[in-house]
Amino acid sequence: MRSEDATLWNDPQEAQKLMRERQSLDDGINSITSLSRSLEDNIGLIELGEEEGDADVVSEAETAIRSLAGETKARQIETMLSGEADSNDTYLEVHAGAGGTESQDWANMLLRMYTRWAERRRFKVEVLEVHDGEEAGIKSATILIKGHNAYGWLKTESGVHRLVRISPYDSNARRHTSFSSIWVYPVIDDNIQIDVNESDVRIDTYRSSGAGGQHVNTTDSAVRITHIATGIAVACQAGRSQHQNRAKAWEMLRSRLYEEELKKREAAANATEASKTEIGWGHQIRSYVLQPYQLVKDLRTGMESSSPSDVLDGDLDEFMEASLSHRIEGGTGQPVADID
Repeated sequence: MRSEDATLWNDPQEAQKLMRERQSLDDGINSITSLSRSLEDNIGLIELGEEEGDADVVSEAETAIRSLAGETKARQIETMLSGEADSNDTYLEVHAGAGGTESQDWANMLLRMYTRWAERRRFKVEVLEVHDGEEAGIKSATILIKGHNAYGWLKTESGVHRLVRISPYDSNARRHTSFSSIWVYPVIDDNIQIDVNESDVRIDTYRSSGAGGQHVNTTDSAVRITHIATGIAVACQAGRSQHQNRAKAWEMLRSRLYEEELKKREAAANATEASKTEIGWGHQIRSYVLQPYQLVKDLRTGMESSSPSDVLDGDLDEFMEASLSHRIEGGTGQPVADID
């Protein structure tokens, strides 16, 4: 076995990659073995309960099997995360749409939602860049989410998200509709080479923004890099120095360009579906209605929740599972009927 090769750790990077793959396989095998054993045990209990006329034993075993069905579904979803970069960490960007304070507040709510989702999975979240709104919320933000299959789980969340509510900023208590967009792209492994010449980009520096106080930088340490040919722009202000932010921004740019290449491959494999699922302000993927009724609805899969508060607190797994299944099964990408 390669993991027992005495020379393996001569290349620490390759060794760590191999050990992660081994751990992932071990986890998968152990999970399937455990589910199979539990199923057999509960089937045995049902047979025993029926023989002895013990309805309580039969009922408990049937309940346990229904619970196993849910766990099995989760394992099935995990097997779908086998794309080239699915196991990688991921960047997630939030951008407020037109609408000023309303959309900026909505963007901040989305940032909190995905942060809570990551925390539920015990993923690590690192804030790389935030542009605060003038009155409330944020104009944009970029976070780095670190965890196994982080990109695979989040990749179908890219798109426009729509909020309908009674605005807390409207003295007349009118209903407002706000839009913000999410963009997800993977952190690329060091063994994936993405070459970008400095002559192909524009590098701007600026002063980091924040809530004020002694921690706000007084120098132009924040860095934005724009890839001229594609128009892709990334920014980082989390580091203490311009050097750190520049290095992280270059890493983010290479990841964005890699993600663009993945999109091209997917488009080539299924041009029709790709055209239907193009991200744009007229192509919202999910609506969150807080008034006049409570409903979250995914417009691609039809998945619904009547508890927006739970969804906005990070309870997103069912939506992600549905969209991953829809994508794997070759859904048409045609949105279902919208909601007011």
